[in-house]
Amino acid sequence: MIDRDDLKAAVGSGLLSERQAAGLISLADSRRGARAALRAGYEPFELFKGFNEVFIVIGLLILSSGWWGVVTLALGDRIVNLQDYALGVSLAGTAFLWLLSEYFIRKRRMVAPAIALSVMFAANEAFGFIAVMSEPFMIAQGDYASVPFPLFLATLALAAYWWRFRVPFAMAMIAVGLFVVAIIFAASRGGRIAGISDLFLLSAGGPFAWITLALGLLVFAVAMAFDMSDPHRVTRRSANGFWLHVVAAPALVNTVALSLLDQDTAGSNIILVAVLTLFAIVAIVIDRRSFLIAAIGYIVVLAGTVLDGDGAALTVLMLGIILLLLGAFWERIRARILRLMPGFVPLHKLPPSFSQGLT
Repeated sequence: MIDRDDLKAAVGSGLLSERQAAGLISLADSRRGARAALRAGYEPFELFKGFNEVFIVIGLLILSSGWWGVVTLALGDRIVNLQDYALGVSLAGTAFLWLLSEYFIRKRRMVAPAIALSVMFAANEAFGFIAVMSEPFMIAQGDYASVPFPLFLATLALAAYWWRFRVPFAMAMIAVGLFVVAIIFAASRGGRIAGISDLFLLSAGGPFAWITLALGLLVFAVAMAFDMSDPHRVTRRSANGFWLHVVAAPALVNTVALSLLDQDTAGSNIILVAVLTLFAIVAIVIDRRSFLIAAIGYIVVLAGTVLDGDGAALTVLMLGIILLLLGAFWERIRARILRLMPGFVPLHKLPPSFSQGLT
């Protein structure tokens, strides 16, 4: 039977185009209709399909740099209405990026250029709406009250872009955009962010950590909705879920962990270990490693900043061993945990386990 490696070889030899190979893979996965098309322990994740996509991304970055250089030179020393000029630049950028997206995303179905174009589109919309609708003199004085609404409109424009091109990475940027809008709105209503810890510390007194926690829960719920609609992970819905988990996991883990750590008591430390263990179990049950990476990454940073040298080194060593063991025996561990799940857990909407017959 021809597998994915054979198709990659066919593309490399010129027998098939990238689009034809992608179509064959999609057709084979849909006909099997199951996760059997993937190897055991394989969690779909793709940043690019080949170096040609990397080549195109480099071209897009150079093109973007040239575009902004031309825009700056065209402005020169002329006295113009900057808002009107920014509007024209933004509209031209929107049209050009949309046309590029039609070709590279909808026609060629490329992954890396889709991510790059999504980032460029988001930056262009944020620039356009903020430049045209915000108050520059207020911003110069540290008053950002005029920023949330245009930034919200830019996020809506990005949502329309996602609706047209279905780029999973754009979904993560939409979540981050809503988070930034909420944080700036709260800050403009009297709150001040003294430091980055205010975004995660529930005891800081402001609304920022609560916003982070609420966003994390909301994004996690949306991610699970995408995941449960495609338990075999053969469509873009699961890719949307993956990128949303990347946003939700740090928001949830950091907020809970930092708030418990700030109490600096034996009881809070025990609860912290229990919470991180719970996050790890959730990651294994839903078969998403992003939650586990967020928790382990947090502990590694914590070990390097809070613990002494010997304690930090030992903690990092143990975490490395645990991570390798989980990577090697993920499916077996997951199969055992799934058998312990209560009846109300919708296991039929979660990715099936391959190891049920092995343990």
